[in-house]
Formats: sequence, C-alpha cells, structure tokens
Amino acid sequence: MKLAIISGSHRKNSESERIGRRLQDRVQILSLFDSVDILSLAGNPLPLWDESIWAGNEDWKARLAPWKQTLQSADALIVISPEWNGMVPPGLKNFFLLFGATELGHKPALITTISAGQGGSYPVDELRVSGYKNCRICYLPEHLIIRNVGQVFAGKDAEGDEHLDERVDYCLKLLREYSTGLSYVRSSGVIDHKTYRNGM
Repeated sequence: MKLAIISGSHRKNSESERIGRRLQDRVQILSLFDSVDILSLAGNPLPLWDESIWAGNEDWKARLAPWKQTLQSADALIVISPEWNGMVPPGLKNFFLLFGATELGHKPALITTISAGQGGSYPVDELRVSGYKNCRICYLPEHLIIRNVGQVFAGKDAEGDEHLDERVDYCLKLLREYSTGLSYVRSSGVIDHKTYRNGM
C-alpha cells in the first residue's frame, strides 16, 4: 500500500510541508503504508491550467508525468491545506483541475488543514464542497485541523502535542483501513469513467 501526501502551500519551507513530514513520520512509525511520497506545491511547480493540456501539449505531459505516476500508484492520499484568508490556496485548487479520476478516483483522502491562529475550518468545507466532483476523490468523514501551527510539534507544548498525535494516529489508521476497502471498489469492474466521465 502506498500513500501520497499533497502539501498545498505555495510557500517554500512552509508549515504545510513541515506537518506533511510529521505525518509521514507517524505513518512510518506505525508501519501503516509501505511507502509515503510528499508532493509539494512550494514554488508553484504546476502552472495554472490552460486548454493546451487537452490538446496533448508536450510541455504539459513532461511536467505532469512524474506527478501522475506517483498519484496513480497511490492507494490513499492526505491533502494538506493552509487557510489563506479563509480559503484553500489557488495552487491547490489548480491541482484538482490538473489531475482527475485516473489519478485520484475512488481513493480515500484525509483532509488536513492548518492555521496560524484559531481558524482552519473553512478549507475543510471548501474541499468537501468542491474539487471532488470530476476526480472522484473520497474524503474521509474524519479530518484534522491543526490550529496555532507554529506552536505545534515545536517542543512548546508536550501535552498538547501528545493529544494531537493521538488524534493523528487515529486518523491515519482509519485512512489505512479505507485504503484497503476502496481498493476492492477500484478493482471491482463497476467503475466506468469512460461512460460517466464527469460527476453530477
């Protein structure tokens, strides 16, 4: 079983990426997945979608190929989003325009949002409301919100970190079980993205 973590911040050395590495460490400590890849949107490696992608543009093919390979081989995903002005960053929204059901379809995903303050809930709502329709990503009923992220896993609140680690571990174990269950759905032969290319 393989896990892919999408770090949705455009910033280099972001808190999103730091939390992604922490989640990667927890997965490895708990031996939940055989491998864990982190795909980072730091520095905007994926240009904004344009219609040439539909025409088989060679530059787009080359740029997206390694991302597609990693996502297609993943059995589960973690989507990490910072809250920017109460929203998901545009690069992460763009991600869902560039990758579809072939890469993300019927795979479980754990939403993880972070906030420098007491926020973090708006990106959860935004991801659950939009971005899933055509790619068919399956968000878990559980999610993680990491508030005051600069204080978290930074040696400043051992008791708080322990409590959060317990919640993290619970969500990661749940994600592993969903990845097993949805693997049967993907191999069932019932999925028909050719006839039903877009969601309703």
